[in-house]
Order: sequence, then C-alpha cells, then structure tokens
Amino acid sequence: MPEFVLVATGGTFDIIHKGHLTLLSKAFSISSKTIIGLTSDELAEKKGKKILNKYGKRFETLSNIIKTNFPHSKFQISKLEGDFGPAILEENVQALVVSDETSNQGGILNKIRAEHNFPPVQIVIVPMVLAQDGKRISTTRIKNSEIDIRGNLLSID
Repeated sequence: MPEFVLVATGGTFDIIHKGHLTLLSKAFSISSKTIIGLTSDELAEKKGKKILNKYGKRFETLSNIIKTNFPHSKFQISKLEGDFGPAILEENVQALVVSDETSNQGGILNKIRAEHNFPPVQIVIVPMVLAQDGKRISTTRIKNSEIDIRGNLLSID
C-alpha cells in the first residue's frame, strides 16, 4: 500500500536521464498517483534554460518513458506555467517529490498552500544521482557531451 494517494513532482525533462528516472521512481513508489508538472517552453525560457525539445515532444517522450519503465503507475502530466502548478491548485496533493537541488521549493510551496487554506505537503527529497566522475548527472552536462544519459563519461579525443 503506497504511503500517499497523490504526490506531485516536476521538471523540464528536456533530455530524460538517470536522475529523472530516479526522481520518477521515488514518486511512483510512494504514491497511488503522481502529477508531473512539465515545464512549458515559456517558463523554461524565462528561467534561462536552452531547451532542445519543444513542449509537445517533451510531453510525448516523458509519457512514453513512464509507460515503458513504470507500466503500472498512474500519472498525469500537467503543463507548468509557474514554479508549482498542480501542487498549489490541487488540494489533495500530499507530498512533493524534489531533488536536492530543488528542495528549497518545499517551504515556499507550503507557505502558498497555507494562503489557499490547503494542508501542507510532505517534502520528499531524492538525492542527486552522480555520474561516473562523482559529479551530478544533469541535462546540461549531457548537452555538453561530458556524459551520457546514464552518467557514463564520454571520452574526448
């Protein structure tokens, strides 16, 4: 029996890597259903992210990866136009699954939820997944051809 009925998590999911899969795995393992906030192209641009894939492509890829890797998981992908999306709008969200990098968002979220008279969510922090060199796996490092999506170092000749 899962710990929570409904949890939320989010990200840009431009190039899905081992770190993303670890985050999703945690969310699915503790909940009956997961709402995944997928950053809109506009929000990504506003945050200074240089995305390779437009929202529609990222949505399709994320959905297919979840269906392949987590076939029995119930999920909903929602477009994120701001930092929190469904975690603010959905009163029944019980937990927010975040990485070390974004763990500070939990306190901010609970403050906003209190303003809406919603109960606070539990913050579940998933440690960053490290690449072969001991540094964190990130989409930026993959785009820079430092590592692959599993965190293996790419040889530079």
